[in-house]
Amino acid sequence: MLNYLDKLKNTDSGNFFLMAGPCAIEGEDIAMRIAEKIITITDKLQIPYIFKGSYRKANRSKGSSFTGIGDEKALRILERIGREFGVPTVTDIHESGEAAMAAAYVDVLQIPAFLCRQTDLLIAAAQTGKVVNVKKGQFLSAGSMKFAVEKVKEAGNNKVILTDRGNTFGYQDLIVDYRGLPEMQSFGVPVVMDCTHSLQQPNQSSGVTGGKPELISTIAKAAIAVGADGLFIETHPDPANAKSDGANMLHLDLLEETLTKLIRIRQAIL
Repeated sequence: MLNYLDKLKNTDSGNFFLMAGPCAIEGEDIAMRIAEKIITITDKLQIPYIFKGSYRKANRSKGSSFTGIGDEKALRILERIGREFGVPTVTDIHESGEAAMAAAYVDVLQIPAFLCRQTDLLIAAAQTGKVVNVKKGQFLSAGSMKFAVEKVKEAGNNKVILTDRGNTFGYQDLIVDYRGLPEMQSFGVPVVMDCTHSLQQPNQSSGVTGGKPELISTIAKAAIAVGADGLFIETHPDPANAKSDGANMLHLDLLEETLTKLIRIRQAIL
């Protein structure tokens, strides 16, 4: 488990840990409301929890797509959530120059899937001393992620997480190969299943990524059944009107029921 995250609660429960929150930080009020609801649920269910929110979305199909409310403004919201609720926080970084900036506000730096081979970015994240969550590229095998782990550790940081988010299947779909979870665990790091991005339908002619949110619980159940250490779930109280990736986010009202079922599966396999 993540014994290198001091603020992580409920670590003795035997449950999987959860990274969850909105795709992007849309504003302080909604981010705080989402955080408060998820924390209420995870405390009730004794699930170790890390609040997730992207301070900026750098990878968009269309130039007109929402990218953020401003870097410092969004990062300060993440900092406030961590401070007021006493939970760790995670956000993406996209270039090596962002690592130190983001590290001043959050506990975990996330490397986006498309950037998981960017050596300078991995090293910069590692050198902050923060936990580094590397998302597996859609174009990579699970086995090849050992090199990402090595890059972070060789930079002097052993606090690494790997997250699977499916593999490209044709031009507009993804598929999850669950054999990859135990393979990546063999590298000696916690492994997470991204249950929402793995259901994306990218490269749509509209320029807006689609998704299959009705299958989020299916992906999550299978991941827990094969022994995933953690789950990554983007969630929102109004996915249809979310400013980023609404097509594959879980409605916040469904989160508690989903997690309750997943805990039963976790207990069954222990």
